Amino acid sequence: MDGQKIIDVLLVEDDPGDVLMTREAFEHNKVRNRLSVVQDGVAALEFLRKQGEHADAPTPDLVLLDLNLPRMDGREVLEAMKSDDRLRAIPVVVLTTSEAEEDVVRSYSLHANAYVTKPVDFDRFIDVVRQIDEFFVEVVRLPSR
Repeated sequence: MDGQKIIDVLLVEDDPGDVLMTREAFEHNKVRNRLSVVQDGVAALEFLRKQGEHADAPTPDLVLLDLNLPRMDGREVLEAMKSDDRLRAIPVVVLTTSEAEEDVVRSYSLHANAYVTKPVDFDRFIDVVRQIDEFFVEVVRLPSR
């Protein structure tokens, strides 16, 4: 290992194609971070709170959160996270197809750490995931767990 820290990333995404692209982007960029995936907002909060089948889940250092999710949408997940003393310090990057200004404004008002619109082009998507990874692994100092 070259000394690069490895972080736990939780991807909250219901689109299997986007999950696959994110996994491939991690592999393509040789990102060694551990990626966990849940498909809806309820499962995201269960994972983060270590409930049910997620009792042994790692506490993520970073959450990549889609907004349009079944059962509980990403905005509700973000609001719940930032209202929970145990979860509020976990950085959240909203990674979504929505370019709506109201989604951007609402996400930041709910204390998202960043808002990124998913590129539809695979090469650009890989580049965006690499940049998110580099920023949160090499530039930003994350809180200790």
